[in-house]
Amino acid sequence: MEPTEDDPKLNRREFLGKAIRASVFLGIGGLAVLVAEKTISGQTVWQLDPAKCIQCGRCATSCVLTPSAVKCTHVYAMCGYCDLCGGYFKPGTKILNTAAENQLCPTNAIKRKFVEDPFFEYSIAEPLCIGCGKCVKGCSAFGNGSLQLQVRQNICENCNQCSIARNCPSGAFSRVPAGKPYLLKQIVQETKSKK
Repeated sequence: MEPTEDDPKLNRREFLGKAIRASVFLGIGGLAVLVAEKTISGQTVWQLDPAKCIQCGRCATSCVLTPSAVKCTHVYAMCGYCDLCGGYFKPGTKILNTAAENQLCPTNAIKRKFVEDPFFEYSIAEPLCIGCGKCVKGCSAFGNGSLQLQVRQNICENCNQCSIARNCPSGAFSRVPAGKPYLLKQIVQETKSKK
């Protein structure tokens, strides 16, 4: 019985031809997905190396965004929860309270919460942080360096020519893999000690 226009049947040659075209199409699609994944995994983002940062304040003024995409990060595992926090209080503060005149941060982005005598927990209100680095400088000078500056990737424009990187006197800005966008001083020190 021969196929009619109402009941078309495929012969072996037509079936094999369509099967080969479909497999070639799927193979090209799979190859495109593989290439796309490699491209995405090869992407980089700007990041600040806290081990090189000198807290010059240019992150706050050189970024194309206002406020800057650079924010203070608190590495709690390194923190001593000090009563007299060098990143929170201005040097020479006589009374350790939360009054604005005693605080180092110009925007009140660091919050202080009593834990137990004599320990306090410090947290960063990122929307208030301008990335000036004053708290980081104070923490590094009089503490253990648990306050660090980081580029917040959810805010950063990832400019091809980062204006902060161009103006950074210590060369602390570089491109890092998008899969590992944050460099922390603690991690950098652990990596160096393993070598």
